[in-house]
Amino acid sequence: MSAIPTQDAVQAALATVDDPEIRRPITELGMVDDVQISDAGQVRVTVLLTIAGCPLKATLTERVTTAVSGVEGVTGVDVQLGVMSDDQRASLKEQLRGGQAEREVPFAKPGSLTRVYAVASGKGGVGKSSVTVNLAAALAQEGLKVGVVDADIYGFSVPRMLGVEHRPTQVDDMILPPISHEVKVISIGMFVPGNQPVVWRGPMLHRALQQFLADVFWGDLDVLLLDLPPGTGDIAISVAQLIPGAEILVVTTPQQAAAEVAERAGAIALQTKQRIVGVVENMSWLELPDGSRQELFGSGGGRTVAESLTRSVGAQVPLLGQVPLDTRLREGGDNGTPVVLSDPDSAAGTALRGIARSLSSRSRGLAGRSLGLTPAGR
Repeated sequence: MSAIPTQDAVQAALATVDDPEIRRPITELGMVDDVQISDAGQVRVTVLLTIAGCPLKATLTERVTTAVSGVEGVTGVDVQLGVMSDDQRASLKEQLRGGQAEREVPFAKPGSLTRVYAVASGKGGVGKSSVTVNLAAALAQEGLKVGVVDADIYGFSVPRMLGVEHRPTQVDDMILPPISHEVKVISIGMFVPGNQPVVWRGPMLHRALQQFLADVFWGDLDVLLLDLPPGTGDIAISVAQLIPGAEILVVTTPQQAAAEVAERAGAIALQTKQRIVGVVENMSWLELPDGSRQELFGSGGGRTVAESLTRSVGAQVPLLGQVPLDTRLREGGDNGTPVVLSDPDSAAGTALRGIARSLSSRSRGLAGRSLGLTPAGR
């Protein structure tokens, strides 16, 4: 006859269960309300949800059931779901925010180690969003903790491209971002019904971006990517104000007309005193069946932009990579699985993974961070 499972054993099993949105153990988050064990080995666990309509409660129930079922002596598991009280939610928010003031942008704090890349382009249609989501997925596959802000308020497309299937969970004024392909994502498209347009002016755009950065629980990210709208308008200026340490990643296509516009988008860094991390040239060529390349949009635009920005800012701005035209890249954007995951060895997948590797090899930022050093005594 098997021994009756102990409270310690069941609690240890529950400690292995992470909340699917917050990605921390439910025991640490105060979500385990009660554990009852019968003499017959039946275990009843009461788990408190952050909100009644938690979209992932079925996933959480399944994880708890699986974890507790593996404890020696357990003959059955019954998971009961409750909802946190206002006081419990307030305690959870305080714990997640680490005691910091509400509506504070964590990536702007001097101690932040998160690399923030603002992906910019001079004009629309150059594939900036495709580059953003593929870099995010590739960086996450490298083992980094990655977040994406779809800051293109009018032309949001990131949720579809990353296959996000549910809305964010709101715990009072804290927003838990959906996670897809191990990437945390937030977009205005998750808050507007259907495919309705967003008709806002400058101040509302700034406030929306501020909420995405301050009210969303991002956790400890290694990299945050912001998919900016085309051009040099309100959002680009707001990013510079809200996250002064954000670095600019410029996306262009090969033709000279696009390159000239992209130079202007990159040159805004001179005014905002931001660093340009590099240039990505998209739609560089089409690989033909015989192995030759057809340069549909000309050539040299990416290198021209990189060289021009190098001269303008007085620091080396590299051409990080060239991404060829590839139908699999477009298909990945339509079906919500980036090509770096669905077909990593394709021409586009290989190029994008190479760019991601060059970004992931850069150390986390130390600008403005206190290193805890004190002068040596004399």
